[in-house]
Amino acid sequence: MDRVHSPTHRAFIAFGSNVGDRIEMIEAACREMERASIRVKRTSSLFETAPMYVLDQDPFMNGVCEVETSLSPMDLLDTLQAIEIGLGRKKLIDKGPRSIDLDILLYDQQIFSHDRLSIPHQLMLERDFTHPSRTPPVPKPHDNLHLAPSKPAPSHTNPPPNDPDPPSFPALHSTHPNRPTHIMAILNLTPDSFSDGGTHSPADLTTLTHTIETMIASGATIIDIGGESTRPGSTPISETEELSRVIPVIRHIRTNIPSASNIALSIDTYRARVAEEACLAGADIINDVSAGQLDPEMLPTMARTGKSVILMHMRGTPATMTKLTDYPNGVIRDVGAELCARVAAAEAAGIKRWRIILDPGLGFAKNEPHDLAILRDLNTLRTGVQGLEYFPWLMGPSRKRFVGRLTGVQKASERTWGTAATVTASVAGGADIVRVHDVKEMWQVGRVADAIYRGIS
Repeated sequence: MDRVHSPTHRAFIAFGSNVGDRIEMIEAACREMERASIRVKRTSSLFETAPMYVLDQDPFMNGVCEVETSLSPMDLLDTLQAIEIGLGRKKLIDKGPRSIDLDILLYDQQIFSHDRLSIPHQLMLERDFTHPSRTPPVPKPHDNLHLAPSKPAPSHTNPPPNDPDPPSFPALHSTHPNRPTHIMAILNLTPDSFSDGGTHSPADLTTLTHTIETMIASGATIIDIGGESTRPGSTPISETEELSRVIPVIRHIRTNIPSASNIALSIDTYRARVAEEACLAGADIINDVSAGQLDPEMLPTMARTGKSVILMHMRGTPATMTKLTDYPNGVIRDVGAELCARVAAAEAAGIKRWRIILDPGLGFAKNEPHDLAILRDLNTLRTGVQGLEYFPWLMGPSRKRFVGRLTGVQKASERTWGTAATVTASVAGGADIVRVHDVKEMWQVGRVADAIYRGIS
C-alpha cells in the first residue's frame, strides 16, 4: 500500500522573549519546533527592541524564522501554543512580559481568518523587527545582536561539557554605532605558523598560563586557539596531532585560569571532530578558515554544538589558494557572493543566523591589491551586499605578508606598526572583532579607533 504524504507548507514564525535567559529561551523554542516536526529552515538575526503596548517591562529579544511544516494553520497554532506552555509561558497581562512568544506571520500565500488566528498577522506591520517588502521578513537594523558563548544544545550524541554555565562574554551588537571592537588574541600551538611558530608549546602549560593571563590583562576578550598552520603552502598535519595540541590547552584554560572565566575561547580548525572535541573541552566559538568546505561534517557539527561560528572566505586549500586569486567582478562583489553561498550552506545545515560571524579572509586566496581593497571597502561588503546585512565581521590583518611588502619589514614579528594601520582601517570599516598577535599594542589602537569612529570615550 502506498503511503500518503501530507503536503509541506512554508510559514514564517516570529519569536520573542523578555523574561529570564532570552537567548536560551528562543533557542529552546527552535529545538522544540524541530521535535514537533516543524523544520526550521532559516532564521533572521536577533534584535533587541523596546516593549510595545505595555511599556513597563524589560526589552524583548526578537527574530523571525522560516519553517517547513505539514501542519494546517490551526494545528500549527496549537503546536506553537503547546510549546509556549511547555517552556513556561504564563499569560498574566495581555501584551505583558513573557518567557516566549511564537506568532504565525505568514503561511504559504494564504489569507486565513479565524477567531484565534489571522494570517497575515494583523500586527505584523507594527513590529519594529519585521519588514513586509521582503521574503522572509527581515528585522530592521536598530539593535542587531549576535552571540559568542552558548549553552550547547543537549543531545545523546553531544552531551554538554562538565561546566553547564558558559562564560558571560557580551553579545555582539553588530549594528550599534557605539559598539566596542573586540580583540581576539592569537594562540598558535604550532611549530610552523608564519609569524609565531614554536612560540607557544602545548607541553609547557606553566608558560602558557602566563601568556594567556598576559593576553587577558592586555585587553583580549577572545582567545583563538589553533593547532595547525594554514599559512600559504602549509602541509596538513593529522587530526590526532591537532587534537593533542589543542584539547589539553583548552581544558587547562577552563580549569586552571580564573581570569579566563569571562573570556571566549575560539577553536581555529577546519576539522569537524576537532571542533566538536574542543567545544566539549570548553571552546565557545568554532573558527573555520574554509567555512565548512574542507570537511563535509563541519557544518552539521557546528549546528549540533549550538556554538557561534566564524565563516571565513577562502578558495581551495592552504596549499593551492595562492593560485585562486581571479575575481572577475571585483574582490568585494565576488567575495560577497561566495560568502553568501557559505551562509546559505550553514543555514541549510541548521546553523542559526545569529550564531554566524563572517571573515573576508585577508591573505587567503587574495593578493595585496585584494587585501587593500577589502580594508578600504569593508563597509560596502558589510552593508552593500544583499544577504550579508547585519552580520558581525572579524578582520585578521595581523602581520600579514602585504604589510611586510608595503613596509619592507621582512620579519613578521616586527610588523606591529603596519598592523596598527590595518586595525584602524578595520574599525573604520565596521569590524566587530580584530584578530591580532600583538594584543597590548592593538588594544590601544582599537581603543583610540573606537573613540574616533564610534564615539566611545
